[in-house]
Amino acid sequence: MIDKADHLSSESVVIGAHRLEGHLTLPPDAMGVVIFAHGSGSSRFSPRNRYVAEELSSRGFATLLFDLLTADEAEDRRNVFDIPLLADRVVEAIDTIAGDQRTRDLPIGLFGASTGAAAALVAAAHRPDTVAAVVSRGGRPDLASSDLPRVRAPTMLIVGGADVAVIDLNRAAMERMSCVKGLRIVKGATHLFEESGALEQVVEVAAFWFHAHMGGSGVEGF
Repeated sequence: MIDKADHLSSESVVIGAHRLEGHLTLPPDAMGVVIFAHGSGSSRFSPRNRYVAEELSSRGFATLLFDLLTADEAEDRRNVFDIPLLADRVVEAIDTIAGDQRTRDLPIGLFGASTGAAAALVAAAHRPDTVAAVVSRGGRPDLASSDLPRVRAPTMLIVGGADVAVIDLNRAAMERMSCVKGLRIVKGATHLFEESGALEQVVEVAAFWFHAHMGGSGVEGF
């Protein structure tokens, strides 16, 4: 059996009109592209997102990690919580990937963390014919506000079992969504999923969800 991780193509890329810095990893015969939207105070170098991206790449998904803000924009703390602004940047990434000859024929999934999850959901609502699936890790989908009912992409919300307030926010957001949706609570995990084995569970759920909705299999029994 050939290990796909040994045959990955990885390169720096520039995203959209704002020339956002990113990193695109392409395994051979990729079944889709997962675009990562990081949370407040983070960047494309988020160790947790990088871990998830590496695991997804080893399972046959292309991944894009990119900065939602320029260096100057990130210095203004108001920008890291500006969901419409962040969502626009995710849309730029979606359009870039959809227009790249290497990835234009692949389905696109979004993986958002914290505020990045809200940005991903708003972006999915604005690109309903392009986004195939969304996964939120410790996300704040409630911040997607009026865009929640417009999301058509199947959405999986993953929350730490010890992140009680965020669990409630995710449940309330789910009630406003009409798409295929799911909520997975990782027992004992806090907001950042730093506990032993917690992030591994995130990977398993995310990989299953993306494969189900981007790779053609069903979600029976999930």
